[in-house]
Amino acid sequence: MKFTRTSLAEVLIIEPEPKRDDRGFLARTYCEREFEAHELNTRWVQQNHTKTCSAGTIRGLHYQALPCPEIKLVRCLAGRVFDVVVDVRAGSPTFGRWVSCELSSESMHALYVPAGFAHGFQCLEDDCELFYLMSDYYDPDLARGLRWDDSDVAIAWPLPVKGMSDRDRSLPLLGQLSD
Repeated sequence: MKFTRTSLAEVLIIEPEPKRDDRGFLARTYCEREFEAHELNTRWVQQNHTKTCSAGTIRGLHYQALPCPEIKLVRCLAGRVFDVVVDVRAGSPTFGRWVSCELSSESMHALYVPAGFAHGFQCLEDDCELFYLMSDYYDPDLARGLRWDDSDVAIAWPLPVKGMSDRDRSLPLLGQLSD
């Protein structure tokens, strides 16, 4: 696997190195030793699988607050998404900055989302499926989010927004985050 740091140093793109032959491929997508060597989380207690039906739909931006912040390892299993991570750590020198990458079933890249970063994505085509490994258990009392259209963050979403949950539409702006 190849580990590449983004402009937010704690956020990494992880590229498998598939071995291909006439049958298809085999790709290692996680190795505890390699994650340890890069000082990344190696404990995953929950897995989530999402399907989003329509291109243009946005999910997020979500994170979980202390004392149980989540680290996420996100991979696209079907389709293509514009994946976004925003630093929401109060006092961080990169607070409010964001980074994006395209995740797709074709590239098989994964995105490592550290604790203290909000995560979301926009589907670039219909019928996208994402698979998440989570470092902590979901706690609805600690679930937090950041509004997708916050002008202080200014994410350049590639498509017009066609769908979003009521919850995501009502998330707070960056300046309103409390923890």
